[in-house]
Amino acid sequence: MSYAVRGLPRTAPQTGDLLIDLIIFDCDGVLVDSEVIAARVTATMLGDLGLPISPEDVLTGLVGLDADATRRRIETEHAITLPADFDDRGHVRLAAAFREELQPMAGIVALLGDLRFPYCVASNSGHQRLAQTFASAGLGPLVAGRVFSAEDVARGKPAPDLFFHAAQTMGVAPGRCLVIEDSLTGVTAARAAGMRVIGFCGGGHIRPGHASRLRALGAEAIVGDHASLAAILADLTHEPVRATG
Repeated sequence: MSYAVRGLPRTAPQTGDLLIDLIIFDCDGVLVDSEVIAARVTATMLGDLGLPISPEDVLTGLVGLDADATRRRIETEHAITLPADFDDRGHVRLAAAFREELQPMAGIVALLGDLRFPYCVASNSGHQRLAQTFASAGLGPLVAGRVFSAEDVARGKPAPDLFFHAAQTMGVAPGRCLVIEDSLTGVTAARAAGMRVIGFCGGGHIRPGHASRLRALGAEAIVGDHASLAAILADLTHEPVRATG
């Protein structure tokens, strides 16, 4: 069954309700408040190599990129070649930090637990990191069998490949997908795939002006927490959706 999105502003005149058959969530910064932790780990590792990069520099320059794009940007901007084991060591250090600190975004456990509607996760993170993320945050049972990674496609976000792949695998046309994204690269990818997007600005990494940048790229609504998102999704699915607990 398809449902009409009635709680979102229109980006263009339409003759009827646009139907949605699938909700696609980003992971980092949407399901879990992980970006600040990851930025600190990355900055520390680069500092060990003699690069004076702060966590804030990582947040403003690298958030939303997949592993290959992150490595290319660092190497290009700083004229260095990262050690071959840089990513592997990063996985180990990040996993340890996640076990100690990572929390699910407030309200997301209840939201997903109550959501009686097809959904999945599409993330630029690799499958290894995603598995660590969901285990640390206690989200594994809620996303099992619904996770897609940039490792599954030729190009990660901001290319649309990952969203196309997720939609095709789930058996839904791209135009009937609604994406929940926090990053500029994610919104860009979703719009390139012909999908509608809600911008999520509830993570600890969000800085002033970010919501405006998401809107400029095509996010047609902005929410600052999962209670606000739940209200939109409840209207979408015609069913109550909690975002507490």
